[in-house]
Amino acid sequence: MVTPTLIHHVALECSDVQSADLFFSNVLGIPKVKSTMLSAELCASIFEVDRSVQMETYDNGRMRVEVFITPEPVPLRFVHVGIAVESKTDFVARCQQQGLAPFFVEKNGKQLLFVRDFCGNLFEVVEQ
Repeated sequence: MVTPTLIHHVALECSDVQSADLFFSNVLGIPKVKSTMLSAELCASIFEVDRSVQMETYDNGRMRVEVFITPEPVPLRFVHVGIAVESKTDFVARCQQQGLAPFFVEKNGKQLLFVRDFCGNLFEVVEQ
């Protein structure tokens, strides 16, 4: 039996930091915990976007949202859902059995796992 998959985080796009802060911190009450600049190489590897991008992380311990700041419209390149699975190895095997091609990207010495579903939706996979 497969252990149920959990949502780890949701990633969205916003045109500016002030709007993201206003909505996520002031409206939803989720504090900003980190601001990061993702390299162009990492963005190209994961999202097929050849430029660096700012990412704001909001987390209240129950809900985590990664917000990619994209002043120039990018057609939903950064939108993805983070899911938590019991075993990355088993998950990769299930994906491959169904004809999907999960891929790994290195970030700061860690191997990040991603997979696109049959409709092109992007999922980042972490172990529980």
